Amino acid sequence: MNREEFLARWEADPFLKKAELIEGVVYLPSPVSVPHGAYDSPLHLWLGLYRIRTPGCQILANVTWMLLDSSPQPDIAMRRLPEAGGLSTTTAKGDYPVGPAELVVEICRSSRSYDLGPKLALYLKAGVPEYLAVLVEEQRVEWRILEGDRYVLLAPDTDGLLKSRVFPGLWLDPKALLGEDLAALAAAVELGLQSRS
Repeated sequence: MNREEFLARWEADPFLKKAELIEGVVYLPSPVSVPHGAYDSPLHLWLGLYRIRTPGCQILANVTWMLLDSSPQPDIAMRRLPEAGGLSTTTAKGDYPVGPAELVVEICRSSRSYDLGPKLALYLKAGVPEYLAVLVEEQRVEWRILEGDRYVLLAPDTDGLLKSRVFPGLWLDPKALLGEDLAALAAAVELGLQSRS
């Protein structure tokens, strides 16, 4: 299926909430579970705290993207706005972002096989600079960064924090995220923001 047909069918069905077109294949994810939702809110908090003090960026949740010939719907994406030098724009009507977000976040449980398979391949091909995957079953966070034509895993610093290379001062404490320690999660953001000054 091509993207035009996919979007036409999507817009014609008012009951369809989540579907993705990845390299010509349509994926209809399973219902969102409690384990998935338990990470969604802290991730929004993490990015939201950063966004409050970082003009020129935008957080988008479950938005359909125009990415090459595909239309993924990442759990969360953070992009630099075009006027701040971002990689993405929007469609003429402003309905959908076009081009890669600087950071894509996926919570991988029932969707693990395609989040780390076809979607990972699409994000790489489209040039998404950073891809964060929260592996629910494995209790692990994998932050991939684009180096040349491949992704490499970002290694934590000696303090155990993962630090974005695209968004200055965006630091993540993976242990705090996995342990649902919101105070420690916020503290890592604050440390990162202070490092910018």
